[in-house]
Amino acid sequence: MPPRLNPSPETLVTRAWADYALLDSGDGRKLERYGRHTVVRPEPQCFWSPRDPAAFDAADAVFDPTDEDESGRWRFAGSPIDSFPLAWRDVRFTGRFTPFRHLAFFPEQAANWEWLDGRIRTLARPKVLNLFGYTGVASLACAAAGAEVTHVDASKKSVAWARENAELSGMSDRPIRWIVEDARKYVAREVRRGVKYDGIILDPPKYGRGPTGEVWRLFEDMPALLRDCAALLSDDASFLLLNAYAARVSGLSLAHLMAEATADRGGVIDWGELALAEDGPDGRAIGLSFFARWSA
Repeated sequence: MPPRLNPSPETLVTRAWADYALLDSGDGRKLERYGRHTVVRPEPQCFWSPRDPAAFDAADAVFDPTDEDESGRWRFAGSPIDSFPLAWRDVRFTGRFTPFRHLAFFPEQAANWEWLDGRIRTLARPKVLNLFGYTGVASLACAAAGAEVTHVDASKKSVAWARENAELSGMSDRPIRWIVEDARKYVAREVRRGVKYDGIILDPPKYGRGPTGEVWRLFEDMPALLRDCAALLSDDASFLLLNAYAARVSGLSLAHLMAEATADRGGVIDWGELALAEDGPDGRAIGLSFFARWSA
């Protein structure tokens, strides 16, 4: 039986928490608070005017882009800042000023972390696979909720950061496997072995390279990978979550791709957009990525 596709999109809005807030936005930029640091980053979607332009000028760090690939450099108001501690619920992790405008995690993903936490806590130690796991915040959120996690990323540096975050969170002894490998190769091998998972997370980039030079292209490679992921789901699996950052993708297109991959599983497919909302009762929201998620 095919899954039921929800007819309307959903906007999952992340609002401020203790260590993060979207303070203001406008004129193609956003002003955020990460821990005690205020940060300005480019955001072309913010066509509107900022509420407090002077606050942008007083930020601790500003990212100046140099090309269309999101690379650039950070400019600091005082001494350069390398890294700093952050937390989301029981997960502790390190924020870092990377050369690609982000800070070693994506705050809008908190909406997905919350959803994963809720599902996993209803299950008895499920096996979860996190592909393109980056610095491990989603993996640690799943582990904190009681999951046995396999974390896969092609970047050795990112996996090392993820392991450091596990130590910071006091989760070094949790059942987490840390794998440095191309996601497609790892999944294909798991399919051949007949391994099954109760939940799978995919958060792929638009473009990337594997540890031995493998090239990843979202539109070309995602359909086959998603089909293989569906083959890894156990008979009583709980979820398959796909998130994508790409200008030419939409939540609806991801939902139809998900429906094709899970055609014989029944269940429900939710889809839509992840957004960050400015702090305050009348805060504006910025849509930043799209998602589709199958659940039993």
